[in-house]
Amino acid sequence: MVSYLEWMLQVLKRSVELGGFPEEVYTYLSKPDRILVVKIPVRMDDGKLVVFEGYRVQHNNALGPYKGGIRFHPNVTLDDDIALATGMTLKNSLAGIPYGGGKGAVRVNPKKLSKGELERLSRGYARAIAPLIGDQVDIPAPDVNTNPQIMAWMVDEYSKLKGYNVPGVFTAKPPELWGNPVRIYSTGFGAIVCAREAAYMILKESMWN
Repeated sequence: MVSYLEWMLQVLKRSVELGGFPEEVYTYLSKPDRILVVKIPVRMDDGKLVVFEGYRVQHNNALGPYKGGIRFHPNVTLDDDIALATGMTLKNSLAGIPYGGGKGAVRVNPKKLSKGELERLSRGYARAIAPLIGDQVDIPAPDVNTNPQIMAWMVDEYSKLKGYNVPGVFTAKPPELWGNPVRIYSTGFGAIVCAREAAYMILKESMWN
């Protein structure tokens, strides 16, 4: 069975071939610029110390700062994160957006955490990746099992480390913290638009045939 990373590399290779680019382009883009693996110690509500594993993959920044979400999931792997970061590079470049590709993750089931434990984990992750991110360097965002509240904790923690407010370092914060109010539904809305356009193309093709 092909892994997600293997599949993403196949997509990348085929894209390079279809674009008529030199094979060196695939060689260069098949590896991320940087991989950060961190430990995140969290004091649980019962007093026990639990250490979680987290990642931040910076794939490519040729077009601009690394950009990509952070997911909290018990089954996420580093290979998954590399694949997702690679996909972000491709998506941003194809959309003509001046960002590169990045992705982050923590191996955790957030549904098993209390609100206090989730906040301590979120702030701990922000502290762990802080040396490698910034509003002109790498701009994380929400992904699976993360949301505006988690982004608010992270931007607050990062700002405390810097000693001044840096709202631009994380996107999809609550509107009260200069977040875009449409971000909460933009992904779903985009999926609907794509499905509508695909259905229209299929219908149009069937009418001509």
